[in-house]
Amino acid sequence: MSAVDLTLDLTLEAGAWDTLGDVEGLCTRAAEAALVVAGVEGLVALELLLTDDSAIRDINREWRNLDKPTNVLSFPAAPAPGYPGPRPLGDVVLAFETLAREAREEGKPLVDHAAHLLAHGVLHCLGYDHDTDTAAEEMEALETRAMALIGIPDPYSGAPPAGTP
Repeated sequence: MSAVDLTLDLTLEAGAWDTLGDVEGLCTRAAEAALVVAGVEGLVALELLLTDDSAIRDINREWRNLDKPTNVLSFPAAPAPGYPGPRPLGDVVLAFETLAREAREEGKPLVDHAAHLLAHGVLHCLGYDHDTDTAAEEMEALETRAMALIGIPDPYSGAPPAGTP
């Protein structure tokens, strides 16, 4: 795709993630696509936890004081000047049941929705957000471009924005 070289540390903790087929390949493609559209180059590393609603609820409660499951959480890494090896981007956590429910409600293939939310989480690790209309439009445009790179339709055609409660 570009000059980005991604090291993906993938942990499958819980949930029926194997129903997606080649989970590692899907995650790698989605993360790389997000990095490409954001203009990231060089060696980078990303931690990815694929889990269930119970675990993400615990994480959400601990880190955000929200006692409920969510679809994706992102934890950007602190800058590490002079860090040997790939530049750490952070951690992304996805919850299977929430993703599956959202995909079903929005009439989207689960694989497409999972790829979209992973790209969404990666962009959060890069500092993108959707706190304002302008920031949301910029982030959504990047997500749409990233999905197009891997052959997934515009995730916002008729769906509520990712990360909305």
